[in-house]
Amino acid sequence: MSTSLRAKIVLFLKGMAMGVADSVPGVSGGTIAVISGIYEPLINALKRCNPMTLTVLWHKGPAEFWRSIHGPFLLTLGMGILLSLLLMANTVLYLLDNHRVQVMTFFMGLVLASCWLLRQEAGQWNVRTIVLFLLGFLVTAATAVLNPAAGSESLIYVFFSGMIAICAMILPGISGAFILILLGVYEPVLDALRSFDLSVVLVFAAGCAIGLLSFSHLLSWTFHYYRQQTYAILTGMLVASLIVLWPGTDAVLGSTVAGQLAAICLFLAGGALILLFARLTRQT
Repeated sequence: MSTSLRAKIVLFLKGMAMGVADSVPGVSGGTIAVISGIYEPLINALKRCNPMTLTVLWHKGPAEFWRSIHGPFLLTLGMGILLSLLLMANTVLYLLDNHRVQVMTFFMGLVLASCWLLRQEAGQWNVRTIVLFLLGFLVTAATAVLNPAAGSESLIYVFFSGMIAICAMILPGISGAFILILLGVYEPVLDALRSFDLSVVLVFAAGCAIGLLSFSHLLSWTFHYYRQQTYAILTGMLVASLIVLWPGTDAVLGSTVAGQLAAICLFLAGGALILLFARLTRQT
C-alpha cells in the first residue's frame, strides 16, 4: 500500500471517529481532531474556504483552486464524518436508550485520557494558564446546567441550530450533540438522518457549513497568535464536559452489579483506546 493511500485511509478513519464523537451528547469531534493531530490543519484548511479563493478559480482553474483550499484533505475527512453519522444514527439512539450508563462511562474514560493529552499543548502551567483553564471550564459547565429547550422543527430553526451546534462540534470539550439537545433538535436531526429526510438534512448541513466556515477564521486567528492560551481554555472545556457525561449517581447505583462492572471496564477501555488511538495516529 502506498504512503499516500495509507495516509488517506487513516485520515478517513479519523473522520469516522470524529463523526462517532459528534453523534454522542457530551463528546466533541474537535476532541478527536486534537488528539489525532489534525485539529490545526483542519482549522487552517477551513479558513481557506472563503470568497477570496474564488479568484484562484477564476485565474488558475479548478485544479489549483481545489489544491488551494486543501480539497483532498477536507473531502476525505468529510466523507469519513458523514459516513459515520449515517451509520451511527440508529446505533446511538439504541445505546443511549438501553445502555446509557455504560455508554457515558466509556466516553468519560475517553475524555479523561484526552484531557491528559491535551494539557501538554498548553505549555508550562502557571497562574495565567490556570485562569484560562478555569474560564474554559466555566463556559462548558454553564451549558451542563441548562435545561433542554422544546425547540422547533421549522427548517429556519434547524438551519440556525446547525450554525450554532457546528461551532461546538469543532471545539474540544463542548459537545455539538449536547447543544442540539439544548436547542431541542437532536432527535429530529438523527431521525432525519436515519430516514434520509433530505429537506431537513440538507438545511441542517447548510447551516453547519456556514457556521463552520465563519467560526474557523476566529479559531485560526487565536491559534496563530495565542496558541498555548487557546489550548489552556480548550483543556478546561474538555474537563467540564465530564459534568455533561456523568449519567447520574442514581442511574449508576441503580444498575445491576454486572452493569456497574461493565461501566468500570468500559471507562478503562475508553481511556486506553484514546491513548492508543493518539499514539498510532500521531505516528502517521
